[in-house]
Amino acid sequence: MRSEELANLDATAQAAIVASGEATAAELAEAAIARIERLNPALNCVIFPRYERAIAEIRALRPGAAPFAGVPFLMKDLLQTIAGEPFSWGWKPFKDAALTARTTSHVAAKFRSAGLIALGQTTVPEWGVSLSTETAAWGATRNPWNLAHAAGGSSGGAASAVAARLVPIAHANDAGGSIRIPAAFCGLVGLKASRGRASLGPAYAEFWHGLCEEGVMARSVRDAATALDVVAGYMPGDPWTAPPPARPFAESVVRPPENLRIGMMERAPKFHPGIDAEAATALRNATRLLATLGHRVEENFPAALDDQRVNQAFGRVVAAGEARQAETAAAMLGRPLTAEDFEPWTWFLIERGRRVAAVDYLAACEWFNEFSRATANWFADSGYDLLMTPTTPSAAPPLGHFKVGPNERPGAAGARLNQMSAFTTPWNIAGLPAISLPLHMTAAGLPIGVQFVAPYGREDLLLRLAAQLESAAPWSSRRPPTCA
Repeated sequence: MRSEELANLDATAQAAIVASGEATAAELAEAAIARIERLNPALNCVIFPRYERAIAEIRALRPGAAPFAGVPFLMKDLLQTIAGEPFSWGWKPFKDAALTARTTSHVAAKFRSAGLIALGQTTVPEWGVSLSTETAAWGATRNPWNLAHAAGGSSGGAASAVAARLVPIAHANDAGGSIRIPAAFCGLVGLKASRGRASLGPAYAEFWHGLCEEGVMARSVRDAATALDVVAGYMPGDPWTAPPPARPFAESVVRPPENLRIGMMERAPKFHPGIDAEAATALRNATRLLATLGHRVEENFPAALDDQRVNQAFGRVVAAGEARQAETAAAMLGRPLTAEDFEPWTWFLIERGRRVAAVDYLAACEWFNEFSRATANWFADSGYDLLMTPTTPSAAPPLGHFKVGPNERPGAAGARLNQMSAFTTPWNIAGLPAISLPLHMTAAGLPIGVQFVAPYGREDLLLRLAAQLESAAPWSSRRPPTCA
């Protein structure tokens, strides 16, 4: 098969041709490496290449022995690590210090056991706290649909790489929209699982009071489902774990759902300036499509989504987490950290976190529980199977949109981040599974995602509906201009 033909295959199809002998894992890796070397200078999404190690791993591979055996892959440069290999968190001091990981994380080990061949890592915003991947360490990562626009964050490098078909699938994680927002910006499938679905160990018990979940960037629903099977499951010492599914998630995608009753939030929360016309069009079109499939969509959603305390509570927990992370980073570097080490937004969060009193932090955690109960009770009491919202209030903004401008207070950049993540952050707080699907393209040629949210532990229902929508309105033929 030609290189371009291979690039257009999803991870499931690539694994199948390796298993059948139609192509070898080495051929897939060579094609992906050639594509990275050709397109990455413009996209700037792949760092820390490990091509020689990848080829050595291929020699020990048994085709067909694992779900993704022989499929090229990229790890995200945040949280999950491979022992002896570099990491930077998107931060120049770590990059300059050439630090390497002491341990292999559980999720990284599961990816390797699934047969995925890691060719390198993907870029992230500094310490993962922005929705655009632009750093002093690595420069700006660009959206394949328009190189002047953001690819998202914190999994922006992963989204750019998968959308541009450098690899068919890549590691990602989500603590406030970091899978779903890049997926929406880059036209991908982005699933955030239920709280506790995958382990953050052994380095972390949890991250930011349970906000973070592990996953992937994918172009197909079946890849997202199989990847969830790969990473899911309790590991010793995990503080919580989601209930195991009745059957593998990969089996869910072949079973269309029964007719569903779906609530919809077609406006922004009351404290938000509002969604734009393209996001509204995406919802209307999705509503019509769902109706043709036999589903009923009604305007109804949890009243808690209008509670403005979401930004305050989320901000306190994240800021306190960054302050603690600064203590860890200082110990790793063996010196105190100063404002000169950081971009203004990251330093603002660290300083804010240092001022958060313990009682205020605990109050934010208690509000998380209040919000989680309120949203869970909406599903339990209302009779709705799912909730539909925009993933983001608009398509990807130009690069620089989330940066602190000259003579601008950092809080102004924070407000822009809160506005863009208004529909994603609530589900990290609630711990509910949510998926972004690439169901709309703007007149300017940028993707917009539509988000579906399910009750706790019901990723299977999300995946069944997502696969049905993918079949009814397929997006696999869409190719960003950079792919040409």
